Amino acid sequence: MPPGLYIHIPFCSAICNYCNFNRGLFDEGLKNQYVAALQQEIRGKADGAPADTIFFGGGTPSLLEPGEVKAIIDTCRESFAVSSDAEITLEANPETVTIERLAEFRSAGVNRLSLGVQSFRDEELQRLSRLHSAGRAREAFQMARDAGFDNISLDLMMWLPQQSVADWLTSVDGLIAIGPDHASLYLLEVYPNAPLRDTMARARWSLAPDDDAAEMYLQGMARLDEAGYEQYEISNVARAGRESRHNLKYWTDGEWHGFGCGAHSTRKGVREKNVASTTEYIALVTGGGQIAVESRSLTSQERLEDALFTGLRLNRGIALGSMESRYNADVWRLYGGELQPFIDQGLLIYDGGAIRLTRAGMLLANEVMAVFISSPVR
Repeated sequence: MPPGLYIHIPFCSAICNYCNFNRGLFDEGLKNQYVAALQQEIRGKADGAPADTIFFGGGTPSLLEPGEVKAIIDTCRESFAVSSDAEITLEANPETVTIERLAEFRSAGVNRLSLGVQSFRDEELQRLSRLHSAGRAREAFQMARDAGFDNISLDLMMWLPQQSVADWLTSVDGLIAIGPDHASLYLLEVYPNAPLRDTMARARWSLAPDDDAAEMYLQGMARLDEAGYEQYEISNVARAGRESRHNLKYWTDGEWHGFGCGAHSTRKGVREKNVASTTEYIALVTGGGQIAVESRSLTSQERLEDALFTGLRLNRGIALGSMESRYNADVWRLYGGELQPFIDQGLLIYDGGAIRLTRAGMLLANEVMAVFISSPVR
């Protein structure tokens, strides 16, 4: 498949207390410089190669002006052979949008919107230091529909502080009620340096037991099944034909260019990461410096392991014939002995042509995937 283009926008109106992404507070002057630097980086890497997705991630990309988004999209089209039917996604927070801005984003070329809702319960949103309410999330979704978006994704987070299984299912039902085309359901990770960790300690907020977290996942996915959504990846469900074409590149051994501070790229077996600091990124781009702080060629074994790791996240699993043709690797011969116990436990299915996780197996995906790095190449 053609590569995708990832555009990192690091600005936020406020810093959520759980976030570990590469981001900073919005600054108008810095933003203007950054947009110019982004366009310069894109032009500097232009090769006319095909691309069929553009993904604005962050941060909060919806803080950009629609005209700036259009300028970046136009620069991508000038620099790469972006297909006419390209999926162009913009991440947005509910409090940052109006129907007028959404209509302008749509006119700028954005045809897929990803709304960071996280919860449909106000008390949970407040614990996460989110700026919007559940009501505002519903309003933003309707605004997007009214603005012409027929491909909208929602993010929800489970296993939040003080959250019960019933609380979580309230948010799942809230999502089903408004009917997005796609949804991503993530487990909260409380990073060691996240302010949320200290807040939880002071407020004596706790996380539900692991068994409850498993029930949140299983019951939430079951309700989405009943509502007509199809799970296609561990954390993602979609209506028919509305899977994230861009994110599928990450899970199907695809390739992508990453532009902006902290952005990652994987092209032709080479993985690169840009400098994380926004100001340093701008200075290096404008000064003609080297913005990639990490660059290395992956070995064939590393590429195989990555393909197995990411491919097993998909509901359809790993097509063994594809792995053999791409990497000359007989996956079952290499790893079958270590995978057999997971099959015996009902966590993994092997049908001779593919291996895939059961839904119960998805709860223990990391344990299964560890086989691919613990087993020596034979």
